[in-house]
Amino acid sequence: MNTSCKAGRLAIANHLARAGVAATGLLLALPAAAHPGHGPESGFVSGLLHPMTGIDHLLALLAVGLWSRQQQHGHVLAPTFLVMMALGAASSGGVHLPALELSIAATVLLLGVLAACAPRLQQRVPPQVAVLTVGACAFVHGLAHGNELTGMASGAGFMMASLGLMLLGAVPTGRLRRPLGAAIGAAGVWLVALAG
Repeated sequence: MNTSCKAGRLAIANHLARAGVAATGLLLALPAAAHPGHGPESGFVSGLLHPMTGIDHLLALLAVGLWSRQQQHGHVLAPTFLVMMALGAASSGGVHLPALELSIAATVLLLGVLAACAPRLQQRVPPQVAVLTVGACAFVHGLAHGNELTGMASGAGFMMASLGLMLLGAVPTGRLRRPLGAAIGAAGVWLVALAG
């Protein structure tokens, strides 16, 4: 019994250490959170690189991947995110909405918390609510990207990179998912503070 208590404490210490290292790395990268220029970009390569040039979009996509692996019907979350993000981009029409950056930061916070708490929330959050939540977050990201990317080639590159990042987010094993989700949530708090 004493040995199992020590093993449990060691496991908790390891999880906290990993979360701390991940959170520190994310927080150090946050000053580079904004996309370069925020001007319209075109071309396949430009679209492919775009989700990786802003920590807010990168973290949201990774969080969706993390959360999808922990949901009973998680396989629908990534396609939902892509479709709703495309609809948001198509709806943007060059309109610049107030507090868009704050909304995007809030989605990072929300998705990170959901990924960190997923095992406990799975029983309480119906799959329909998970899909609606991911869809709403994706729509907000699409509004921002619709103003930043122009042309079908950049849109195609952007969608490919977004799918790849969500798949990458689904890779970590069970032990890493919660600390990574917590780190993304912590980064979301910081992004909200910067945007607010």
